[in-house]
Parts: sequence; C-alpha cells; structure tokens
Amino acid sequence: MKKKFAWGSFSVLAVAHMINDMYSNFLPQLLPVLTLTQGFSVHAGATLVAAFTISSSLLQPLFGYLVDQKGQRWLVFVGTLWMSLLLGTIGFISNYNLLIVTAAIAGLGSAAFHPQAAAMVGELGYNRKGLILAMFTAAGNIGLALSPLILLQLFHVYGTKITWVAVFPGLLGAILLYFFSPRSERKQNKSGGLRPVFKALRKSAGELSKLMVIVAIRSLVHTGLMTLLPLYLLAKNFSPQSTGNLLFATLAMGALGGVIGGIISDKYGRKVLIIGSLALASVFFWGFLNTGELVSFIMLVLGGMALLSSFSVTVAAAQEIIPESKALASGLSLGFAIGIGGLAVSPVGKYADLYGVDAAVHLVFILPIFAAILAVFLKDQVGAEKIEQEAAK
Repeated sequence: MKKKFAWGSFSVLAVAHMINDMYSNFLPQLLPVLTLTQGFSVHAGATLVAAFTISSSLLQPLFGYLVDQKGQRWLVFVGTLWMSLLLGTIGFISNYNLLIVTAAIAGLGSAAFHPQAAAMVGELGYNRKGLILAMFTAAGNIGLALSPLILLQLFHVYGTKITWVAVFPGLLGAILLYFFSPRSERKQNKSGGLRPVFKALRKSAGELSKLMVIVAIRSLVHTGLMTLLPLYLLAKNFSPQSTGNLLFATLAMGALGGVIGGIISDKYGRKVLIIGSLALASVFFWGFLNTGELVSFIMLVLGGMALLSSFSVTVAAAQEIIPESKALASGLSLGFAIGIGGLAVSPVGKYADLYGVDAAVHLVFILPIFAAILAVFLKDQVGAEKIEQEAAK
C-alpha cells in the first residue's frame, strides 16, 4: 500500500530549511559593512564566510552517519537555535580571530540540521524523490534569496550591532521543529557500525568522487556569487536596496530552477540535467558580464536559475549511489562537497585583493563549464525508468 505524503510535516521541514539557509547567506550580506567599518580586505571577509561554510558543510557526513545509525531528531531544532544565537553575537565582536571562531562554531548548527532534515524528508512517503527533494531545496534557496533582500539594507542602515535580530527566526524555527517535525519510523542501523558504511563507500567510490567534485565546483561558484556580487554591484554604484533586489531575484529564481530541475531529472535522468544546467549557467553568467542594462540582469537571474537547478538533483543522485546510507549521502552531497568548495572561497578573495573584484567574478563564473565537462563521465544509472519502477511498487 502506498504511503500517503505527510504535507504538514514536510511544510515544517521546508520552513525550517528556509530559515537555516537564510543564515547561510547572513555573513556575505554583513561583509560590505565590515569592510567599511572595520577595514576588512576582501580576503579577510571571504575567509570569515569560508569559516562558516566549511564548518557547516564538512561535518555533515559525520552527522549523517549518526543519523543513519540511531536517528537524532533533536539535531534539527537544537542546530537551528544554536546557529541563530551565535550569529546574533557577530556584530558585537571586534576581534577578527574571535569572529572566525564564532562563525565556525555557528556553522555546526547547519551541519547538524541538514542531514537529519533531508533524511526526514526522504521518509515522508513519496515516489517522486527528485521533485520532493527539489521542493525541500527550493525552500532553502528562498531563504538564501531573502537574506540580501532583508539583511543588506538592514545592515547598511543600522550597522553591525543589529545582528541580534538573527536570534528570532532561529527561535521560531526551533519551536516549530520541536513540536511538529516528524518522528522516524524507519529501522536504524544500530548494529552495522562503520564496516558496512566503508564497504558501501568503497563500492561506489569512483562514481561518488566524480559527483562530489562536481558539487564542490558548483559550491565554489554559488558561495563566490553570494560573497562577491554584493561587493561587485556596490562598487558599480548600485544602492544597497537595488543590490539586494537583484540578488533576491537571482537566488529566488534559483529556487524555482531547483524545482524545475527535479522534475526534469525524474523524467530524463540526473546526468542530463546536471550537464545541461551547469553548461547553461556559464553561458548566462558570461552574458551578464558582457551585455548591458536590462539584458545583463536577465542573464544573471537565468544564470542563478541554471546553477541551482541541479542542487537537489545531486542529493538524489548521491542517495541513489549509496541507498543504504541516505543521511550519509545527504551529508556528503549537501555538506562535505559544499565545504570543499567553500575552502576555495578564501583564495578567491585573495585573488580579488590582488587583481580586483571584477577579475574574481570573471574567474568564478567560468567554472561551471568545467563541472559540466566532468559530469559527462557520470553513469546515467538513475532517472525516469527507475522512478517509474518505484512508483509501480
């Protein structure tokens, strides 16, 4: 008998994902103010962003393993509250080293939330995994999009001391998750230990490695876009409000692109979607940098849409490569690979200091084409046929 989809539980997880990913774009919106008030270089600011990105990402596989073994429902609401409380203190810290440490520790909240939440979504009962993960991811991308729309203007008007308001969305999300997030019904791998995990990873190492490199490159582009574009647009004499609106449009269309990408991947396969979306992202970003006025803005928005249309698809692909460890797969694709991409943001910031923000933006925007080339070598082992077989069960 087919299990009915739990829309109520999914809605709570989606709202919580939106709140969590809003915090992922918190520091890039604070960065322009920090460079003005505290004299940060682009490299120093990018390193601060990287500290949060790396800790929030690289430890996700560890949390994913814990979820696969025992299930840790508390991670979603404690992680959300933890992150919001620490980011709320950022504006009151003047010591740079302490800022780095605080950002890194705050990122642990995101690392705790994502694998457990993704595993919960996977258990809710639905036969179109690409679509439902895309909807979950789209909620997160909406949070990313709301950050510049709200925070960039807020920080420019009130300064860094207004960061305390970050506590309230996290508190709301934690309360919703505590009372309404789903309780797991699946059997946990209590006796398996690490051996079956290592066996699954060895078996799929080649395919999984290619996918992780692709996700890492896309992560570098995405994090670079969020970090460099506010600086790039403000340097072009855009107002904070106009910059926030443009970034919102770019990231919001990325959320829509994720849903469309999930639908396409369910019908035509993950590989086709990954290759096409990444190649188109570079084309559109090139158009943004080499056209003018309205056309360039349309190109930027389409580039964001194309880039993020493979976000949930790579999560679904990872889960299908190692289906016996879904939370670990989510941690690898949502976390570890994104963290590796985040590691490169700091050197990109240094590159911007040496050669200018314009040059750094050009460098970042050409990278998706290399990820698309690597995706050609992925196995086309999942897609429409498999989805149809699952739906028929």
